[in-house]
Amino acid sequence: SLSGSIDHAVSARGLSKTYRLKLEGKSSFGYLANSLFPPLFKNHARNFSALNDISFDLQKGDSMGVIGLNGAGKSTLLQILSQVVRPSSGEFQTEGKLASLLELGSGFNPEFTGRENIYLNASLFGLRKKEVDEKYDSIVEFSEIEDFIDQPVKTYSSGMSLRLAFSVLVHVDADILLIDEALAVGDSAFVQKCMRFIRSFKEKGTLILVTHDHLAVQSICEKCLWLEKGKVRSFGSSKTIIDEYVSYILCKDEAADASGKGCGETPDEKSLDASGLEFGKGGAR
Repeated sequence: SLSGSIDHAVSARGLSKTYRLKLEGKSSFGYLANSLFPPLFKNHARNFSALNDISFDLQKGDSMGVIGLNGAGKSTLLQILSQVVRPSSGEFQTEGKLASLLELGSGFNPEFTGRENIYLNASLFGLRKKEVDEKYDSIVEFSEIEDFIDQPVKTYSSGMSLRLAFSVLVHVDADILLIDEALAVGDSAFVQKCMRFIRSFKEKGTLILVTHDHLAVQSICEKCLWLEKGKVRSFGSSKTIIDEYVSYILCKDEAADASGKGCGETPDEKSLDASGLEFGKGGAR
């Protein structure tokens, strides 16, 4: 187990995830050569570092937003913490019952009805059938899709899938919630309903929220983790980090318009980034 306070709900030390990407030739010959003689064409693959040495601690009751540009590693981090993906190196520990809402519909069978998927999805969170029976009416009521509950989920819109998935999440009685960009597809009324639940939950539980909504992070989360190209760019109070991030984005856009270069990007930073070393404000402690 990780060393640290027993009050820590989530602890991560040196989490890294590397994928091996195959670069198969575009021509039929290149594809055939890679298939028949892979040792001769081993250079047609490269490593991609989705996460690089991520460390942080969250105490019970903490809430943390995770921000960064697309491809920064935000979703990969939540997939690891949810045990959907194994890290290449490093370790993490969670204390308490964990529930996550990652890709919409990831816990659903599209051929099953909404009713059947409630039982399926809830079982993935450890709820027994009897428990789901007791909560079923409340889940459906929260979702507001009673008229479609016996239709196959493959006929649902993304907003309806969100309603069903979030409604199950609300009734799991989790200690830790991980939510990844899910609220981006909902209608405003239901999103506000979800936000009310999140605000209520964070009074007693631990929350990690991945979103591009800076205002949501600043209003809901006390802490913020800024990822950039798989590394920790900065970690601290949400207001401080969001201010830094917004300034960075604005400056980056202005610099790109003027010269095609990113904001504050120096030759030293480029060389550090290329060598895999962390730059910026450093990781969480």
